[in-house]
Amino acid sequence: MNRARLVLAAFALTAAVDLACLAAGFDAGHTVAKPLLMPSLALWAALRRAPRPLLAALLFGWGGDVLLLSGAEPAFLAGMASFAAGHVCWLLLFRAHGSRYAVPRARAGLLAFGYAGALVTTVALLWPDLPADLRVPVAAYSLLLTGMAYGAGTRLGLYTGLGGALFLLSDTLIATGVAGWPQPPRPDFWIMLTYIAAQALLVGGALGALNARRAPAATYGEMRVA
Repeated sequence: MNRARLVLAAFALTAAVDLACLAAGFDAGHTVAKPLLMPSLALWAALRRAPRPLLAALLFGWGGDVLLLSGAEPAFLAGMASFAAGHVCWLLLFRAHGSRYAVPRARAGLLAFGYAGALVTTVALLWPDLPADLRVPVAAYSLLLTGMAYGAGTRLGLYTGLGGALFLLSDTLIATGVAGWPQPPRPDFWIMLTYIAAQALLVGGALGALNARRAPAATYGEMRVA
């Protein structure tokens, strides 16, 4: 087994441990496992020759993960800012390496309409129940997150699109908790399950799309040398 597969296996094991701890209510295990997730995924991506914006997005995600372990409001705001910086990195990646023609225009239009509707509806419903000092930051973050999810769904293919959608779902679950809405049993489990899947799909989908584009170029170079 090569290094990349070993690191990917370590990420999967860490994710399984983290989710098991959350399902069992073992908070100490979650506190240990959660900060290990994004560094291991970033190391795997680096071994797969990931572009710098992708690696930066994961490192900002790691910062957000660590900050959100604290229940204090300043840490929540700092964590949200760290994730926002990560979304900016994803957008830069989509602009530099994505394609405007990854999906048909009609599908892109439907995604734009759907995400815009989801953004407006969610913010409007959450607004009255959010703490007053969090309303504007949450609305601004939601706009950036929705833009990232739309870019993921239109620039690099199906898997990145699913990753962006799950990221949006995960953070919406967090926002409903902050707003004091009723939560499912073990809400942190569902938040982390969708978040881990989102990051894995974003990274795997992006690398798969980029490697598929590198392969024809490499083959063409080999043909010219021959």
